[in-house]
Parts: sequence; structure tokens; C-alpha cells
Amino acid sequence: MTAPTSRPPAPSHASAGLSNSSATNPATGWEHLFTDEHEQLRASIRGWVDSEIRPHVQAWEDAKWVPGSVFRALGETGFASTWFPTELGGQGGDHLHDAVWTQEIARAGSGGVAAALSAPTTIAAPPIVKFGSEAQRQRWVPPVLRGEQVAALAITEPGTGSDVAGIQTRAEKVDGGFVVNGEKCFITGGVRAQYYVAAVKTSGEGGHGGISFLVIERGEQPEGIEDDPVALGAARGDGISASLIDKLGWHASDTALISFQDVFVPEDHLLGELDGGFKLIMANFQWERLSMALGAVAGMDLAFEQAKAYVAERTAFGRRIADFQGTRWALAEMGTQIEACRALTYETLRRHVAGEQVIQEVSMAKLMTQRALVDVVDRCLQLHGGAGYMKEYGIERAWRDARLGPIGGGTDEIMKDVVGRLMGL
Repeated sequence: MTAPTSRPPAPSHASAGLSNSSATNPATGWEHLFTDEHEQLRASIRGWVDSEIRPHVQAWEDAKWVPGSVFRALGETGFASTWFPTELGGQGGDHLHDAVWTQEIARAGSGGVAAALSAPTTIAAPPIVKFGSEAQRQRWVPPVLRGEQVAALAITEPGTGSDVAGIQTRAEKVDGGFVVNGEKCFITGGVRAQYYVAAVKTSGEGGHGGISFLVIERGEQPEGIEDDPVALGAARGDGISASLIDKLGWHASDTALISFQDVFVPEDHLLGELDGGFKLIMANFQWERLSMALGAVAGMDLAFEQAKAYVAERTAFGRRIADFQGTRWALAEMGTQIEACRALTYETLRRHVAGEQVIQEVSMAKLMTQRALVDVVDRCLQLHGGAGYMKEYGIERAWRDARLGPIGGGTDEIMKDVVGRLMGL
């Protein structure tokens, strides 16, 4: 295939597409939700992402790894810990502050980079904050907020997927603690993690019963291996090994298969009540899914702005691509789709922050935005023509990254089932 010859140059930091600084403010029209304080935070994060993240995205994608130094640099900014209590090293904000972080890191243009940097504070540490004792909170949360350690949430298993109630990893009660055996898969940050917040079976009770959460620590990490995935994943005499899984998208994020073999876990590593882990999982899912919706809207914004800029410059048959009716109609449809997703997601966010129970709305937002992201990015790639298939423009990565959305964090089918049940069906 021959790439177009009269195409505009690829954007600077082509790995990420359109520059954040030229993007439309995603909070426009929602000033009642995002205050001046939130917008000041947005400007700070956007500047940091533009200068410290976007220029390196392609290199990290190629390496399939984000260097450990980036986590520490992020910890120094406090951007990923805005909603955490100040006594744990956070900024004492709320989920609106975290929403701003989620949106702006999504605009880095790499689902893998966003996942790697966000997962420790978005999905792994929150169960400890919400359900842990004060001693547990002080022990495990501050090092993650500082970027000195990485935590990973370990729920999914090779044979269960969306069937959380069917997990097989077992924790047998022994004197002073538990002995854990089993496997976890598709675990974000699972290779580099210093500890896992893991769902395990602690009784023979079937279904949702008998599930508990344990904080499972890795053995001491040898010096000089923080950016060596093979060495990081190897067993350290702790009965734990983790290996990278190759995947379609999210290349910069380490996604792991984890094995636990006769791993002793002290009794004081139990999070919450024994056999009470299922409710912890369900509580954690709500912010994870809403964060995914927020990230999807930001991702659509980025792809849409890049496509608009491209068709405004690219010529074919003596005219700008933007001058063709088909192009205008495609962009009009996508713009409408994006704003509909934004409206549902932001209204759900507003109600969530206000303390309302919005399980149905969160599920709807997650369902709607992930499919919309797949569709919008695909259509934006099409508007790029042959150039869209090339790494140079970054839209091909957005296309690959988007496909995980309807699967991760609860599949489309699970979301539909949740919504249907809450409708009384």
C-alpha cells in the first residue's frame, strides 16, 4: 500500500497526536462541576504531561515499559494522589480532582502509559484506604503515593474473567496467617508491583461467599533491576513469579500472569473482614468503571481534534478533505457522539461525588463510552487514510488501545446485565 503523498506532516510528539495545549478544554460548559481550583490543577497536569510524558510515549511503547523513575517523578508532583487523605500523603481533594488527572493522563495518547501510571492509585490502593485498618493504610499507601512502590489489584484469573465469584486462588488458614496457591492474569502493573491487593478464596463456600482480600507482598527487590521485567518477575524465594503478557494494545503497561505457590501471608495482611471480600470488589469497581468512562471521553476528544486538524490540511482531488460533505457529516456524527458520552459521564460523576448510589449510571457510562471510543477512533483512523495505518501519526495506537475498553473493568455484556437487573428485569 502506498501512503498518501500530499499529507500534512505528523504532529509533534507524533506518538500522542494533537498537542494538549491546543485542545478544547473538556470542562467547557461544565463550570458548575469543575471549579477554578480544578482547572488550575488541569493546567498544571497538562503542562507536565506535555513536557515530561508525551515526548517519551513512543519510546516507552516500543520498550513495552515505563521506567521506574517516572513513577517517582509522578509521586513528587502529587497529581495521581489528589483525592487521598493528607495524613497518607495525599492532597485531601475529592474525586473531581482525580477525574482531572484521569482525563489529562489519557490525553498523553497512550492507554498503556495512562494505565501504568494510574492503576496503583486508581484501583489498587483505594481498597486499602477504604477498608484497611489505620496501620495497614499507613504501611502500604504512602509509598505508592510517593512513587516509591507500585501496587497492583489482582482479581482476574485464567479461568474466571468476569466471573469474580468463580475465583480459584485459595488461601488456606494456618497458624499466624494464610498459605496462598493459585494464578492471576491480566494484572496491570503485575510485574513491577511490590505488593498485590489480591482476591482469594478463604472458605469452601460457593458463589460470592468465601472471598477475602489479602495484601500479598513480594520478597525484597534486588538492587539494579527496577527496569528489568524478567528479573523483576522472577521468584525471590517468596513463591511468587510474574511474567509479561504480550497484547494488542496498551504496550507500555506491564500486564502480568502471576503465580502463587505456597506463599505465606501474615494474618494482619487480611483487608477488611474474612470472607467479606466480594463487597470490596464491587465497591472498587464503581470508581474504576467511571474512571474508564472519563478516560474514554478524553481519548475521543484527542482523536477527534487530531482528525479535524488532519482533514483541514490534507488535500485530495484538489480540495481539502474537510470540504467533502462525507467528511463533515462524519465529524458531525462523532462530535454529537462525544458530547452525549460527556454528558452522561459528567452527570454520573457529579452524582457520584455527591454521594449518590449510581451503580446503574456508572454501568451505562462505562458501556456507552467504551463502544463509542472504539467507533470514534476507527472513524478518525479512516479519515487519515493510509497515514492512519502508520505509527507516525499515533492514531493506529489509539485504535489498538481502544479495543480493551469493552472488555476490561467489566465487559459490555456484564454492564448490560447490571443495567438490566437494576431496571428490574
